[in-house]
Amino acid sequence: MTTEVRHGRGDRGSLTLEIAVLAPALLVVISLVIVAGRLQVASAAVEHAAAAAARAASLARAPGPARQAATTVARSELDDRDLHCTNLVVSVDASGFAVPVGQPAQVRARVQCTVPLAGLGPLPGLGASRTVTAQAVSVLDSYRSRTTR
Repeated sequence: MTTEVRHGRGDRGSLTLEIAVLAPALLVVISLVIVAGRLQVASAAVEHAAAAAARAASLARAPGPARQAATTVARSELDDRDLHCTNLVVSVDASGFAVPVGQPAQVRARVQCTVPLAGLGPLPGLGASRTVTAQAVSVLDSYRSRTTR
């Protein structure tokens, strides 16, 4: 019976090399998942803020107070959800207040939030922030008095 002995290089150290090669790729994938999750949470919060802003605007009796109420409510909703926008723009289309009482009318609110992404991992080229936008519509009570001022 003859036994053959192999004298080659073993696999010693290959696992360390594989980990060293794969670790950066794994970190990038994990960072992308974290960024995607943060953007999804921000998107949901901005959509909710837009709906709340439209509702608050529809409860006002004039365009000026409607815009103020929408902005205040949008800021409050985003703060409640711990979303800190570096730039927040709340715009309200209050043209429905010009529609005569008794006819259907609506108010549209648009919320635009710039979400900071700094500190979320080693992703060069991702940018320091992303802008998330949402809009919502709320109907005005057809038989409630309103003014155009």
